[in-house]
Amino acid sequence: MPVGSKKGSVIFSGFRALGLYSNHLSHVVRYHKKHREFYIVTSVGNCFHTYNVKKLGIVAVSNALPEDISYLAADRMLVYVAIGKKVSAFARNKEVVHTYTGHGADVHLLLPFGDHIISVDRDNAVIVWDVESEEEYLQITFDKVSFEVSAVMHPSTYLNKILFGSSQGGLQLWNVKSNKLLYTFTGWPSGVTVLQQTPAVDVVGVGLSSGQIIIHNIKFDESLMKFQQDWGPVTSLSFRTDGHPVMAAGSPLGHIGLWDLEEKKLVCQMRDAHNTAIAGLTFLHGEPLLITNGADNGIRVWIFDTAGGGGRLLRSRLGHSAPPTKVQHHGLNGHHILSAGQDGTLQSFSTVHERFNRSLGHGSINKKKSKKKSLRYDNLKLPAITTFASESARQSDWDSIVACHRGYLMTTTWNYQKGSMGAHKLEPERFNKNRALSVHATAVDITSCGNFVVVGLSSGHIDVYNMQSGMHRGQYGEDEAHRGAVRGVSVDGLNQLTVSAGADKLVNIWKFKSRKLVHSIDLGTRPVTTHLHRDSGMLAVALDDFTLNVMDLETKRIVRKFSGHRGQVNDMAFSPDGRWLITAAMDCTIRTWDLPSGCLVDCFLVDFAAVSLTMSPTGDFLASSHVDNLGIYLWSNNTLCGMVSLRPLPADYEPTAIMLPGTCPSQDEEGEGDADLDTEMIEYESPEQLDEQLVTLSLLADSRWKNLLHLDIIKQRNKPKVPPKVPKAAPFFMPTIPGLIPQFAPSEGSNQGEQSKIVNFGVLAQKSLFYQQLESAMLSNKYDGPVGMLKEMGPSGIDTELRGLAPDMGGDVSVLQGFLKMVASMLDSKRDFDLAQAYLALFLKLHLRLISQEPGLMEEASKVSEKLEETWTSMQTLFNQSLCLLSYTKSALL
Repeated sequence: MPVGSKKGSVIFSGFRALGLYSNHLSHVVRYHKKHREFYIVTSVGNCFHTYNVKKLGIVAVSNALPEDISYLAADRMLVYVAIGKKVSAFARNKEVVHTYTGHGADVHLLLPFGDHIISVDRDNAVIVWDVESEEEYLQITFDKVSFEVSAVMHPSTYLNKILFGSSQGGLQLWNVKSNKLLYTFTGWPSGVTVLQQTPAVDVVGVGLSSGQIIIHNIKFDESLMKFQQDWGPVTSLSFRTDGHPVMAAGSPLGHIGLWDLEEKKLVCQMRDAHNTAIAGLTFLHGEPLLITNGADNGIRVWIFDTAGGGGRLLRSRLGHSAPPTKVQHHGLNGHHILSAGQDGTLQSFSTVHERFNRSLGHGSINKKKSKKKSLRYDNLKLPAITTFASESARQSDWDSIVACHRGYLMTTTWNYQKGSMGAHKLEPERFNKNRALSVHATAVDITSCGNFVVVGLSSGHIDVYNMQSGMHRGQYGEDEAHRGAVRGVSVDGLNQLTVSAGADKLVNIWKFKSRKLVHSIDLGTRPVTTHLHRDSGMLAVALDDFTLNVMDLETKRIVRKFSGHRGQVNDMAFSPDGRWLITAAMDCTIRTWDLPSGCLVDCFLVDFAAVSLTMSPTGDFLASSHVDNLGIYLWSNNTLCGMVSLRPLPADYEPTAIMLPGTCPSQDEEGEGDADLDTEMIEYESPEQLDEQLVTLSLLADSRWKNLLHLDIIKQRNKPKVPPKVPKAAPFFMPTIPGLIPQFAPSEGSNQGEQSKIVNFGVLAQKSLFYQQLESAMLSNKYDGPVGMLKEMGPSGIDTELRGLAPDMGGDVSVLQGFLKMVASMLDSKRDFDLAQAYLALFLKLHLRLISQEPGLMEEASKVSEKLEETWTSMQTLFNQSLCLLSYTKSALL
């Protein structure tokens, strides 16, 4: 397979999404009888999440669908979702088990109805489906001009009856079993938006687009009471069932109205329950709990336990209501990610569990006044954060985060431990707080000690502040640090140097303490952003021409240049060890550059361009935020889990798209085309010898050959002082043959009757298997067999075999000569060099006297000696060259 056709990323694989909780669709509440617990199901794009109400902990995430979900419904067993013209049923909150196709337009309403599911599409066609068989049971078509279906419900105790509401204001009651229209209600001048069953039989709550709420008796077709809310159309209705006659109504402004049905009056207003329209609200059965969700990406649980009838927030799950613009890991453990969104909030998301999430709130010019007023209507609130810096070194003592706001000269401090805006607002005095000047903060950094803040401005000034007191401590340059806007500013890990990049195409290096200019580098092109890896002193600079420069602060030179992006580089991140530079650009690619080799080693496409990146300090996750996406997406680092072979990618490499984490299909459905390539890379086995000219050592443990010469000393030392005692009754055991690989001995009594009484004197020769292999190898001149046998033996076995080669032990001089030839062949092949030395040393120790007496053995020994000296001489030359080079690099001044 060609490299260019490989699917996805080699280094990163999608893990999950953080900060996604809800969208504009109403939630569904389910009750599990076995668990005796309520669950909330919310839609997030093309999948849905299931949470338990008790702790709002996520229980399940469904498999992804090809399109976004347009409606959500559920019964006791299944969750039903509408996607386009199809309806899908999910079991176990995860997998699709039924699909219903047959609509000619997009489905926008669903109602589970016993063994059936009722769906309504935009062409006003109503289809009743059998859940199990997936067959169409009934189809009803309404005239769109006179009755356009906008709401549907099943009245309690009304067998086989369905109540339809229309955008014209009328209602119709149908028997779906007999396909008959039973009754037509005249209705009201405004369109029906909500139909909800009240705790009383025959009584239905009707919400209208005019904001009117009618409690209507459908048995006698009469309205019992009417309410009017001034916040626009009614988006949802719910009734308390714990003994209090209270109705809650949602509005498009995010307010909730609570109405007393006995006294027929408004009890309480819960203003700004959500920042956007109330998508859904539900009172839990028999409990004083109200669950709400909205398009502001939030789920809230309210409890009614205080006087006055109003609810207080019990627990919530909140994400950004507008896409995040900047994400950054906070702390050294990589468990927390700070995120600034276009909604103006600064939030912290935990990669461990959602209960550790926290919101630091919305920036405000005057914090005390903002607490008295509602921040929604506060003209003192600050705009969205464009960039920020954080440092955890002194976060328990004072503020640890500094943020720049869109169009604002002032930078704000934030306290992570308190989870709120900090004590200081950093602003230079040179502009005399003249808001007419179009000067704003563009870049910020906090020193590694957490004591100082460096802020770059669009006017080219760079100021230093003290983090504890918020006082101005000086500026870089006599007047301006740059002749254009500052695009990036960073301080090294030891507070020795400050490096800044400006729109004047210069990178300036300053002394941090004296604030004097040390060095300046002309980039030739305007920089967009910079990122410093403090541990290695590498500064990455993204330029306007879509290229990347990497500068070494130690040598003050540009050491790497990368090109390949086809759009503006939005953000960069270094791996913790500084080997990789990961970049994201508007061309929707995320690229990984290997700094030591200077090559592109990984590249993949995403559907939405990444606007910010951050790598975990532990290197386990890469986090990204994307255009028009509310979530923060985690990508796991595959190199920590297994062997990943990184290869330089060609210049014409065309990456393939990967779905964002949390919306990924199951692993079984992912690309199989690169399975063979990955398997081949993982199962690669190194040959025994890379080249015939290279001296290769064996892979045996040192204990198998290192102590061969000292075996007699070891045996003497380990000799038992007291002879072993024979047990009275030995336990049953299977007899084994001694050796490194245990083998069961053949049974002695198995063929006792068939044994011959004639004694075979050939057995007395005591020729071992190794001895026989060595004899046959002398004839064929191939010694792999005996060498392999010696490799499998332990030190004692090798010693015994070599002693058995001597004539006085039943051996022969020719076999001794064959052993020397075997050692010579090992030296010729240059394999198992350490074993050849060990075996030869033991052989000479045992048989040196005999070798000196036999001319044939002396001649063979001299040949082995010559080969040994020749091999060792060449190796010694290589060792000396390497040692010489190493000593030169250590001592020479380069």
